[in-house]
Amino acid sequence: MSRIFITGSTDGLGLMAARLLAEEGHRVVLHARNQARADDARAALPQAEAVVTGDLASLDAMRDVAGQANALGRFDAVIHNAAVGYREPRRIETVDGLPHVFAVNVLAPYVLTASIDKPARLVYLSSGMHRGAAADLDDVQWTARPWNGAEAYAQSKFMDVLLAFAVARYWPDVLSNALEPGWVPTKMGGPSAPDDLNEAHRTQAWLASDDDEAARVSGRYFFHMRERACDPATRDAARQDRLIDVCERLSGVRLER
Repeated sequence: MSRIFITGSTDGLGLMAARLLAEEGHRVVLHARNQARADDARAALPQAEAVVTGDLASLDAMRDVAGQANALGRFDAVIHNAAVGYREPRRIETVDGLPHVFAVNVLAPYVLTASIDKPARLVYLSSGMHRGAAADLDDVQWTARPWNGAEAYAQSKFMDVLLAFAVARYWPDVLSNALEPGWVPTKMGGPSAPDDLNEAHRTQAWLASDDDEAARVSGRYFFHMRERACDPATRDAARQDRLIDVCERLSGVRLER
């Protein structure tokens, strides 16, 4: 039995993965943006061990969420599921002056990875949209180019793969992997999304908990519990290191290397 923390798990794929893991006998800790959503999560999954609260758009909240998680004790796995989508029509700025998409999708998993006591496994949700979206790491704040919501989202998912692979290099004792769940009809994906919702949550649960040899790997990219080719540029160690440097500068939080 594993103990697993899942960010962004009040609904959608996060809650689906949490429910599956709980049904398999694992101990699950949920994460909600605020207290109202935490109450909804408890109602949706009463067997959850706890619910951590905090809006991951804020650096202070990112640190607070990490502190709450650490106060609960060490986890066997953390699934970085929380994300915002690609429909933001303009550059929405957080309280820290960062693009909302970058703050939630990239900086939050970075800060939580650096700040939560090191688990045995880390799982990062990316997207098929990461392919061909090599991020401009000199302008992650989108101040030097016109805003494009779909591109900002795709680049954030590219950076999530960079983060997963950087951690796999830095921490050989941790299994760190990324995956794409498919374009599925969730709140983010929209009702016309064509992929199978029933499969979209299984890979992250499997990578976080299963003893299958195929799940006990690191620095890999998956789709539907099978390895899949990722954008080759995400394998560039210098690019991975550059992202970590950018995240450290913007957050003030250092990732152990």
